[in-house]
Amino acid sequence: MPTVEEGVIRESAENMVKPKSRYFIGDMSKICNMSRKTLRYYDEIGLIPSQRHDYNNYRYYTYESLLAVPVIKYYKQMGFSLEEMKEFIKGDSKNVYRRLQRRFQDKISELETEQEMIRRKCVSVKDWHALIQEAETVLENDISEVGSKFVDSSTLLYYDQVFENDIEGSIINLEFTNYIESLGNETTGPVLIRFSSMQDRVENRAQPVKILQKPLMPVKDKHAYHFGGQMMVSCYHLGPHESIHETYRKISCWAREKGYDLAEEVYERYVTDYWTTRNSARYVTEILIKASRKRGGEQAT
Repeated sequence: MPTVEEGVIRESAENMVKPKSRYFIGDMSKICNMSRKTLRYYDEIGLIPSQRHDYNNYRYYTYESLLAVPVIKYYKQMGFSLEEMKEFIKGDSKNVYRRLQRRFQDKISELETEQEMIRRKCVSVKDWHALIQEAETVLENDISEVGSKFVDSSTLLYYDQVFENDIEGSIINLEFTNYIESLGNETTGPVLIRFSSMQDRVENRAQPVKILQKPLMPVKDKHAYHFGGQMMVSCYHLGPHESIHETYRKISCWAREKGYDLAEEVYERYVTDYWTTRNSARYVTEILIKASRKRGGEQAT
């Protein structure tokens, strides 16, 4: 009775492709796991040329043609074009290895560029998905209490504007979009607006604002806004932006009860808004305000 090892050796020997002088297209297709249509096309463009019988003009391939297939599949795996493969395989140039190095260096640069583009797309999708999850959690649990929390430090890209009570045009902001493009950058995550005056915001008066969003690529200091890295008063506003003044009043009442002094500037973080849905009842906006309170006669932040 043969051992397991002998059985493996026998099976391997049976599956091994034995060199022959000729392989018909059906043999090539089966051995190389490649369709006849593909083989005919490769023959047509001279990538894997076939031979012809003198007496019946039947197409056949040589053993050398057979061994070219794994090489082509590997080049295809790396993303090279059929024309590039032909050049690599022929190797007619005197400086063939120098040319190969240049082509491979170009391919590395191309793939690194594609990899970076995919990274940015992946970050954008993940960030938006996280916002939808956050909004769903807030709405399902009716989370609208005022509280304080530590806001992580982040570097945002900013754009100065004058807010004239057009909240939709400020969130889906054409000028900000054009500005981002002019910097050769992209952004992700929620839009934030820094209002310079909470009172003006509550009373719908025009005021200077900063439009803020996380960049996907590094930004120069002159375009960067450093946000967070401290405790802030936080409260979710659920529903239309037109009623957000009610949440501001709730925050003000809470701050007085807890002995907090609120900063004049406020931030609105748009978790879900016009970007996500036109159903304003499902909007979720987080209000964030720097605050300090007195303890034992001293002010703590």
